Amino acid sequence: MNEGKYILFFFGALGAFNGLILGTYFVFFFRKRNLSSFFLGCLLLALSIRIGKSVFVYFNPELPKIYLQIGLSACFLIGPALYYFVRATTQQINDLPSKWKWQIAALVGVIFLFGILVPYSTYPAVWNKYVTRGIYTVWFIYILASGALLNEIFVRFIRDRTATVPSEKWLLSIFAANVIIFISFSLALFFGKFYNTYFGGALVFSFGLYSMILMYLIKGKADGLFYVKPLKKPVRQVAGTDASLVLEKLNHVMTAQELFKNPNLTLSELAKSVNVTSHQLSQILNDSAGKNFTSYVNGFRIQEACRMMEANHPFSVEAIGYEVGFNSKSTFYTSFRKIKSTTPLLFKEGLANTAT
Repeated sequence: MNEGKYILFFFGALGAFNGLILGTYFVFFFRKRNLSSFFLGCLLLALSIRIGKSVFVYFNPELPKIYLQIGLSACFLIGPALYYFVRATTQQINDLPSKWKWQIAALVGVIFLFGILVPYSTYPAVWNKYVTRGIYTVWFIYILASGALLNEIFVRFIRDRTATVPSEKWLLSIFAANVIIFISFSLALFFGKFYNTYFGGALVFSFGLYSMILMYLIKGKADGLFYVKPLKKPVRQVAGTDASLVLEKLNHVMTAQELFKNPNLTLSELAKSVNVTSHQLSQILNDSAGKNFTSYVNGFRIQEACRMMEANHPFSVEAIGYEVGFNSKSTFYTSFRKIKSTTPLLFKEGLANTAT
């Protein structure tokens, strides 16, 4: 083994060892254990097993096939671990969702089931030609999904590095390291002539990744790196002209379809009827109509109640309140007094006196 290979082996073995130690620490012993630290630990463990397999196979091609299978199986989990780590951190998810449990169980089940039915030692050609490419495809898909989650942070980082906080830079660093490791191993897989150069690059860069994480731990700064303010989708503001058109359409829908008669009508349902978001509808009602959702809907209800009483409808006053959409007598009376400055009963009596 020449000097260059000794150096390569040293960095690879040391990086894999550090990754195993750090991964175990984050999964089981991190003092502020949360979902983000758990998946970071899983990511480091999967990377370390994959890289450790490559190191020892590279320097000992006669290694038993079971080690190759273990390394490739771990590689299958690198992408999912990265994705769940990024998602748990950016969205501040602290409890493992049941949907994630099923997805993770399915991935692990595929590894064990396929490993038992189609072991590497018996079907090396199948693994080399199909399984490995499938594993790298899954890894690539999860990298794209993770990148989509980090898109806003990345754009902000490109425009102004001072606008990103340390926890966001930490996320971008881990993502970038995974991308480089993926590219390195992919080039080694699909272009054998680049194997030595890019294989070494992946090992050295993985060693750098572990060193960076270890540095944060030593400096006691790791606790705050798992807390990133959840990314919020910007809500499109509605221009004045557009707001007027939406309000006009809303008034027509309320009158024509008598939506106000639904006592369980919600802001979301009303927003869907005019193809805007709940936030936008609330903005339109406040800015253009000077009302909130409840007062807007109750205005139509009181208007209809007055019309029914003016038409000498045979229903009692209380029954009219329920008919126009109120779900209680007290709410009907309170809303009527607020809008008409009188009670429904006095309003009806006034109509009768006017008629005589």
